[in-house]
Amino acid sequence: MTDIAPDITNLLDLDEQGLRAFFASHNEKPFRAQQVMKWMYQQQVDDFDQMTDLSKTLRQTLKSVATIRTPEIISVETSVDGTIKWLISSGQSGAVEMVFIPEDHRGTLCVSSQVGCVLNCSFCSTGAQGFSRNLTVSEIIGQVLIAAKHLGHRTEQRRITNVVMMGMGEPLLNFDAVVAAISLMKHDYSFGFAAKRITLSTAGLVPAIDRLSDTMDVSLAISLHAPDNATRDVLVPLNRKYPISVLLESCRRFAATRHKFKVTFEYTMIEGMNDSPEQARALVRLLKTVPCKLNLIPFNPFPGTRYQCSSEQAIERFRRLVHDAGIVTTVRKTRGDDIDAACGQLVGNVVDRTRRSQRLRDQAVSLRLPEVIASDGVRP
Repeated sequence: MTDIAPDITNLLDLDEQGLRAFFASHNEKPFRAQQVMKWMYQQQVDDFDQMTDLSKTLRQTLKSVATIRTPEIISVETSVDGTIKWLISSGQSGAVEMVFIPEDHRGTLCVSSQVGCVLNCSFCSTGAQGFSRNLTVSEIIGQVLIAAKHLGHRTEQRRITNVVMMGMGEPLLNFDAVVAAISLMKHDYSFGFAAKRITLSTAGLVPAIDRLSDTMDVSLAISLHAPDNATRDVLVPLNRKYPISVLLESCRRFAATRHKFKVTFEYTMIEGMNDSPEQARALVRLLKTVPCKLNLIPFNPFPGTRYQCSSEQAIERFRRLVHDAGIVTTVRKTRGDDIDAACGQLVGNVVDRTRRSQRLRDQAVSLRLPEVIASDGVRP
């Protein structure tokens, strides 16, 4: 993404209130914000000259002080199963990936929130790439716009019905930009997605989950992946700071504020690591205390990993044990693995500019978290 001059405002970085303030600063009425939002998101127009309900004078002004700039597309790949993966530029810091998964009655867009990831979960190829920076609001909502244009979303050729913040990065470590972008996705003058159609997935940043609960209505998914702390410490090092009991208590608080809400727990099935019948029974004991559903994810290999995917028989045995105990349990169908677009395979192209522990401490300060562990699970 080429740099924008400092005196030029990318309107995709502004919510309705921000747009109202922007137009007020140029002596325009607040309703201009609504008009421009409809053009940008509903009509997917980025040329001010095409915004015909704006005066010619305003259009000329906008061309000199503003832009509507999405990230630049580097490449597009399509899987044999119809899954589409975009590699998009994030400037000199590297590139990120997003994925569209088409199904019979829904189309799910998987959106990234960071260039790389600082948490270094051992089963995820994104974390192995290191970390560069957070994406901006325009770079997050811009992914939805890119996909919408490519898919013909406005004409319902291939409609985006669901958005999941499950791409590259830990969304809650880019809290303000992610919340702002999700708010835009939900806005009536934008895409108008219902809260239940947008899911934010987190590795378990407990203070940020609590903050999210107080901030906005969105579906929540937790990357759990183990029923005990010893195993989860290996798979998700953040667990050493926020162990399972603390995480589940936060999930209960989140669910309690929402009518008939269920937290989705994600559980990657790894052979010999977390797929035994004993671990399935232990998981049942844990999840019985939280309104939830369970999504089992067959592990998707990547270069250099030491893990193998559980067998189909082991996955089905695990699913049956949990499901028969009364917890809705599904197995995620692997999609796009032939183009490395499956869960856990997104790598982008990351310039790892900062030591993980230092970056995590810096982001903890911005998030007002009391303390966050380093990526290897040891406090810096």
